[in-house]
Amino acid sequence: MAHLSTIFSLENAGGKGDEKQLKRGLDALPGVTSVSVSPTGCVAVDYDTTGVRQAEIYQKIQQLGYQLKDGE
Repeated sequence: MAHLSTIFSLENAGGKGDEKQLKRGLDALPGVTSVSVSPTGCVAVDYDTTGVRQAEIYQKIQQLGYQLKDGE
């Protein structure tokens, strides 16, 4: 069981509503242990690789209506 962390910089996130939506959506994924959203739109996710992969986290972020900043 491996625990990893990843950070996504999002184009269109940073408000309180975004924080709640992202936390609620990502916390629902199996294996996600922590979600933190900064006011600048950075999302830090701690997760267990036996429950979820980074690609699945990114896919969920897209399903929630967010996009990564250019270059990521």
